[in-house]
Amino acid sequence: MNTVPDTRTLDAATLAHLRSWVGKTETLSDDIAAAPVRALSATLDRDDAAPVAGTVLPPLWHWLYFLPQNRQSEIGPDGHARRGGFLPPVPLPRRMWAGGRLQWLPENPLRVGDAIKRISRIESVTHKAGRTGDLLFVLVKHEVHNDKGLCLLEEHDIVYRAAAHSGDPVPPPVPAETGAAWQREVLPDEVLLFRYSALTFNGHRIHYDRHYVTDVEGYPGLVVHGPLIATLLLDLVRCHAPGAFIKRFNFKAVRPTFDSRPMRLNGQPESATSADATAGKTVRLWAQDHEGWLTMQGSAELA
Repeated sequence: MNTVPDTRTLDAATLAHLRSWVGKTETLSDDIAAAPVRALSATLDRDDAAPVAGTVLPPLWHWLYFLPQNRQSEIGPDGHARRGGFLPPVPLPRRMWAGGRLQWLPENPLRVGDAIKRISRIESVTHKAGRTGDLLFVLVKHEVHNDKGLCLLEEHDIVYRAAAHSGDPVPPPVPAETGAAWQREVLPDEVLLFRYSALTFNGHRIHYDRHYVTDVEGYPGLVVHGPLIATLLLDLVRCHAPGAFIKRFNFKAVRPTFDSRPMRLNGQPESATSADATAGKTVRLWAQDHEGWLTMQGSAELA
């Protein structure tokens, strides 16, 4: 039977076993096809020209490639692949994309038609004791190459958590900053979440199975994908700074966002000052839910 243990405490032997994954590597190959680019453009409600060979891939759209392709018999009860393999077999049931840091090389952007390779490495496995049980953080570093060499460096933060229980303390929400120069409101409905899950071949049931996400994982609704929110934040930059090359981006998930309520994307270009020669090329970014609580924060550096 395919089950994930509902463990709230990780013992020393288990932690030592999980830490043995540090240094493990994986290399995947793919091709940047045009069809996923067209589909994500439609999903984000963009009116883009049809991509052709040589079209530069927008930032974060590489997440359309190197997709997991586990056999159906290898899928666990949460819709993810069963634990183990490249990622350590963490016996905590809730897995989330917590954030990341990315750097693109302006001299060698990813383009439609490229044959690409991703080299991934487990950089660290870190344990913390939270107020509701154990937390385990896995840091994965990726390098993406095309035939000309390195295109992208990425650090990917994954957090594993114990199952939710009634009476668990809830972290106090943080009010989002108001008055951003750039703003956009998006309604993350079931169709948007389904389309993004399909495009990224993401079987995680928290994004489309309302019974599972509420009754098993204890959330009040379908969870909006963290990578989708991050992509929408950079899309805000693309809309307000067309033609600018996004060189770096970092983001951190602060609070889950749930479906069927409008969320707001915010961007604030930093003002140039004589004390900071790079100011004016950085955009602070954040997302908020329908109640005005901060859900994601980050920044983009423009080349």
